[in-house]
Amino acid sequence: MLKKKKDGEISEPSVKKIQFADQKQEFNKRPTKISRRSLSRSISQSSTDSYSSAASYTDSSDDETSPRDKQQKNSKGNADFCIKNIKQADFGRREIEIAEQEMPALMALRKRAQGEKPLAGAKIVGCTHITAQTAVLMETLSALGAQCRWAACNIYSTQNEVAAALAEGGFSVFAWKGESEDDFWWCIDRCVNVEGWQPNMILDDGGDLTHWIYKKYPNMFKKIKGIVEESVTGVHRLYQLSKAGKLCVPAMNVNDSVTKQKFDNLYCCRESILDGLKRTTDVMFGGKQVVVCGYGEVGKGCCAALKAMGSIVYVTEIDPICALQACMDGFRLVKLNEVIRQVDIVITCTGNKNVVVREYMDRMKNGCIVCNMGHSNTEIDVASLRTPELTWERVRSQVDHVIWPDGKRIVLLAEGRLLNLSCSTVPTFVLSITATTQALALIELYNAPEGRYKQDVYLLPKKMVSAPFLSKICCCSSVSFIFQNVKQWPGRFLWKPVSITK
Repeated sequence: MLKKKKDGEISEPSVKKIQFADQKQEFNKRPTKISRRSLSRSISQSSTDSYSSAASYTDSSDDETSPRDKQQKNSKGNADFCIKNIKQADFGRREIEIAEQEMPALMALRKRAQGEKPLAGAKIVGCTHITAQTAVLMETLSALGAQCRWAACNIYSTQNEVAAALAEGGFSVFAWKGESEDDFWWCIDRCVNVEGWQPNMILDDGGDLTHWIYKKYPNMFKKIKGIVEESVTGVHRLYQLSKAGKLCVPAMNVNDSVTKQKFDNLYCCRESILDGLKRTTDVMFGGKQVVVCGYGEVGKGCCAALKAMGSIVYVTEIDPICALQACMDGFRLVKLNEVIRQVDIVITCTGNKNVVVREYMDRMKNGCIVCNMGHSNTEIDVASLRTPELTWERVRSQVDHVIWPDGKRIVLLAEGRLLNLSCSTVPTFVLSITATTQALALIELYNAPEGRYKQDVYLLPKKMVSAPFLSKICCCSSVSFIFQNVKQWPGRFLWKPVSITK
């Protein structure tokens, strides 16, 4: 309050300052405990071409002790897993239950076929994104008679609480969010190299699991009946093996099936691209200039979403048919070097390597956001940014500033890895279609009589995968159509081989 001096003047108000004794110390505190992280160069180009500082991408609420250093058991005393925290199992179970409501095809397959146990005796080793949707697939495969061991195909995409729920349910899961490269390969090896357990089926996403078995345990393929591959990256690697005469088991190409290309790749990415960018950068899309590299199904989904939000979208594409589609859809076709100085966001989704190289990043404007929607982390040449003259500054989880000597900076998301599964989540319903296709492919390969399939890459016929899903899934009923006129599992579907020169 104001105080009156003797001469009549009014003095300044007296202010009481509140001080906290520990205030300065609290703001100066920094975590000092560093967990063991052994970073190594991997033998696979698709997953490990760039250095990973994954340790800082873990949740701040979690302790920094590596899961490999922990001794954990589930409520039944089983310890054959390695995850972040088994105590999160209840939370993960609730997420799986939510996912089940949005996966009618897979739940219908489980209900319809669990009495027949078409996968009885199957020992499936899997390497995919470990999310609530994958958990529904794993539990479906288990209900159909299979034994499963699982690792993650991406060091950032694992949902820790879901992994905990799976471990509590008795699954051998080896994955956590924020693995190092050394952790990544260690987890895959723990799935494969176990005493008294020999896999006879492979479910892969990206080809890293298949690659690891070929390099480390080639004799295992004597008992493996087939490979089911989901991603374009993994399919390309299967083509390479087949062309070189090194593919020694049949493989199913799920990526190029109509249910994957026309639903998962397109609609899943159309919704999740915006989610991933919003969560990491809070960017406003209206008026932004965006270049999308690649106009396949993933590129189509990304362009449609960004255009609807008011962005000015450019497209780069080398395939003449896809380029014509982009033109007919109203997008301007450009070369990357023509627009790289002016765009605000660069998105890669080609499935190729070194699409955005250091030369382009040197010419980007200040604040440009760079991210990847393809499976492989090689589309953006992140390794070229690990040089002494550039400074890396962590902004938040999965967000880095890469700063040039003149002060210019770009915003790199998830160190060039898959944006939507690394930084956000994906729509459950559309994944129900892909997961059901994977399950059907596993059933067919496992039950096929010897000699039906040669050492080749096979594509799911459109007749088999389209009619059941369109007529049954979209009205959220069941997939009973698939089973109406068929009595036995072996030979249920006719598969057609894909030319390896494709």
